[in-house]
Amino acid sequence: MLDRRNCLSLLAAAGVGAKVALEPTVSRAQPLGAGVAGASGRATELGRALRELHGSLLVSIREYDGTTLRRAQQFDGDLLTDGPRQWRLKWDTRRVPDGQGWEVALTCTLEKGTAEQTAISVDFPFESWKTANYVMIPGIVYNGNRYRTIGNGYNPDYPADMYYNPQTPLTTSNNPRLASDTAAPSRIELATCSTSAPAMSFFSPKFRKGWIVLTEQGTRLGNSGLSVEESASRESCEFSISAPVVRRQAAGFGDFRPSGDSASDWAPGDAVSIRFQVFTFDADGIPAVLQKFMDVRKSLTGPTVPRNLLPMSKLAELGTDICRGNFTETKAGRYYLPENSRHFQLGWVSGMINTYPMLALNDPTERGRVSDELDFICSRMKGPSGFFYGFISEDGEIRSEKAHPDFPAVQAMVRKNGDVLFWLIKHVMLLKAQGHGDTVKESWELAAAGLAEAFTRTWRKHGEFGQYIVPETGDIAVYNSTAGAIAPAGLALAAEYFHRPDWLTAAEEAAEFYYERDIKSRGFTGGACADISQDADSETAFGLLESFMALYQYTGKKIWLNRAKVQAALCSSWTLAYDPLFPAGSDIARLEGRMAGAVWASSQNKHAAPGVCTSSADHLFKLYRATGDKKYAELISDIQHAHAEAVNMPGHITTDYLIGSSMERIQPSDAEGKDAVGDFIRTRNSWTETNGVLMALELPGIYVRPGEGILIPFDHVEADHVSESRQAAVVRLTNNTAYAARVSVLAETARQAARPLGYTAFLDWPEVEVPAGGSVTVRITRKGNVARQG
Repeated sequence: MLDRRNCLSLLAAAGVGAKVALEPTVSRAQPLGAGVAGASGRATELGRALRELHGSLLVSIREYDGTTLRRAQQFDGDLLTDGPRQWRLKWDTRRVPDGQGWEVALTCTLEKGTAEQTAISVDFPFESWKTANYVMIPGIVYNGNRYRTIGNGYNPDYPADMYYNPQTPLTTSNNPRLASDTAAPSRIELATCSTSAPAMSFFSPKFRKGWIVLTEQGTRLGNSGLSVEESASRESCEFSISAPVVRRQAAGFGDFRPSGDSASDWAPGDAVSIRFQVFTFDADGIPAVLQKFMDVRKSLTGPTVPRNLLPMSKLAELGTDICRGNFTETKAGRYYLPENSRHFQLGWVSGMINTYPMLALNDPTERGRVSDELDFICSRMKGPSGFFYGFISEDGEIRSEKAHPDFPAVQAMVRKNGDVLFWLIKHVMLLKAQGHGDTVKESWELAAAGLAEAFTRTWRKHGEFGQYIVPETGDIAVYNSTAGAIAPAGLALAAEYFHRPDWLTAAEEAAEFYYERDIKSRGFTGGACADISQDADSETAFGLLESFMALYQYTGKKIWLNRAKVQAALCSSWTLAYDPLFPAGSDIARLEGRMAGAVWASSQNKHAAPGVCTSSADHLFKLYRATGDKKYAELISDIQHAHAEAVNMPGHITTDYLIGSSMERIQPSDAEGKDAVGDFIRTRNSWTETNGVLMALELPGIYVRPGEGILIPFDHVEADHVSESRQAAVVRLTNNTAYAARVSVLAETARQAARPLGYTAFLDWPEVEVPAGGSVTVRITRKGNVARQG
């Protein structure tokens, strides 16, 4: 049996249509009493489970003329004869250990004759279908993307009816979607590489059940296809996996183009094997489907094996050096340059987030610079309502975001204002924790309090925060979306800091609203990015998780912890669950990149990125501490390691900028063209550098529970137990990278882990120096003391 990575390497070397025999590998599954007998599988447990949803499993041969389906023939049994052609199916069906799933390795062989432009399709048709069913394809399709759409390209302008209109429907860019118009065809066509995991799923409110199918990225024929098609009556729907992918159109950033796909030519004896897993389970709502998806997302592709490339301490050193060199003075004010421009954006990908790690350096020069930037922000960018403007040019001109000629008032992103509140409070908390409380200025506190009051006032008046706000008046310019996802976290921090329980009440009410409307009813969050419409996005998903964990910290209510579990599951759907295979010769393939953990941006912007925009995602670590569920720790570890894969280092070039720089584009999909798959765009992005430093800062290098057998490395080191007693653990740390590491250590007991982790807890974590290519042994006590051994 071939190793999976070797199989994929052969696939890459061969290219689409090459004749490389790959044996199906069925892992971690238990045999069923009987395999799938024929196409329908009516006698099997899998077939019975599908029938609970009025579904079945079929296999068909599909012949194409280019990308136009010319003819489809369905197997009736394991043999299909079509004139001189004879096709045969071989099944290997096993039970997945969770008891709710089945794993199938299906091999289709052309025994006689030849076939041109032909694909194999595994089809799951469902009758008694309802358009109310929630359809999710991770990283790209949520609730079927069945919403009003605008534009035909990247970042479309909003029509006039979206302004100052609380009744405006949720509106997205032109993305793959099931149709809202019952007279229109309703079909989604995707390549497996356009998803965070090759998977499709749905929830049926009628049957109170969920369904998930997982497959692999591809076969010897190249990437596979995923499609969902509703009948004209909408009374049935078919989910299909095809080998290879044959789409009529490929989705770009808010538009479509001819796919350029092609089916394969077959000679006698040619075969292809498709592996997939199917799960059918009871579900009381969309949250149950999201949580089930997180549990099984790696079930078929297997555990990830990230590489240790770059110690967190080296990443932090390089990232803060880049930021230090970008401090500047313009006509507008003094600040660290955001991105590659001298203009200034607040929050989101830019200002007053990159200042936080600079403040954490506890360096007098950088502390003074951060102070200058906070002065600039609070004096130049605060509107009369208490909300902040989002953009100012280097000449000092305030500019509107998402402007419309009919509505001249300057608008700002609600998301940016949520960031301002959250991060401004974190700045003053950090200064006080460092012993520099005397440097906290009244103007900063007044600005933070004014913003918290503005959010609360808007909530009380409108029952939502909207997507765009007018800082001059406080009016909501554009309603709907989850753009204010992080605002409840900011309100919770402000309530604690200023002793304002009414702000905490507003935070809970707003978070409840988002959970009920966006998670339970829609099954996604969206609208936080300046360059998308109200599309589903990962940034609001992680932002709302930040809010749920903040509310858990400051209220102690378990309901917020339970909702955080659901939210983390949604976040996992945006995160690459496996290491995609990239084209041979592409940047990532040449670097042998392992990109599991890269975070997809949005349904419009069909690419992944190194890390969460813009956050350390330490809320995932806090969720792990609170629950003890290791899947949350594994998710944050994947994210951190995928980030390092995109960092520009000697012998690992990813940008045309400084060592330690990074960029936001990790591209497994062909949304930017087939030639762009796997190539880095040779630029840099301040936010990816910032979130890397934040991960180095706010995540421990290793997490230890002495006497409890728990040892988790997040840093790029190996950590092994040497010995352990009730009072201490002796741990060997090995650094196989080319750079010396200072590894922070968080050691605690189960009782301590049950208490929420403060926002400045990282200041107290001891560090262990581990030389490049070397090992050290340390004794770590339950009280968190660390002593080197030998």
